[in-house]
Amino acid sequence: MPTKHPSAMPFATYSAQLDEALGIPVTVWSTDECVTRIELRARPDVEHTPPAERPPVLEAALRQIAEYAEGRRTRFGFAWRLPSRLTDFQQAVYERLANVEFGELTTYGEIANAVDRPGSARAVGQAMGANPLPLVLPCHRVVGSGGRLTGFGSGVPSKVRLLELEGRRASGDTAGSTVRMESRNEAG
Repeated sequence: MPTKHPSAMPFATYSAQLDEALGIPVTVWSTDECVTRIELRARPDVEHTPPAERPPVLEAALRQIAEYAEGRRTRFGFAWRLPSRLTDFQQAVYERLANVEFGELTTYGEIANAVDRPGSARAVGQAMGANPLPLVLPCHRVVGSGGRLTGFGSGVPSKVRLLELEGRRASGDTAGSTVRMESRNEAG
């Protein structure tokens, strides 16, 4: 029997947790067809779906996240879906975010400008905080102006860990630490 998602989605939902792959716990939720949520935290309150009962898309997501953690994957190929209740602004932000490539960085302000909402960097940050699919929609690749590390749903140390997996180095793992905006290749 599938595990029901805590938000009581109207369809069968499965879940599984990776504890060690990224150095931070990852909980993945799916339907039979697609991944619907990724949480960068443990969910001990949920009885996860036994491996034999997991749909192929959930198994694919777990395998691909482990490959990402091992440095063998830079893109995810499993099916995923955003909730239908997004605002137009969230949809625009997530569409832009989906185009931030592995190892690249952008800023909240750059995304605000890209979605034709200059001056709304704070609103971009709020949309990032509601991102249901971190890793797929890589909000860890978004930093404050000058490369300043700001909040992250599962904590700045987790953001630093994900950036390090992608070849970035931060000056620390607390809010206000910085990361170089240019990649090592661009730096010379």
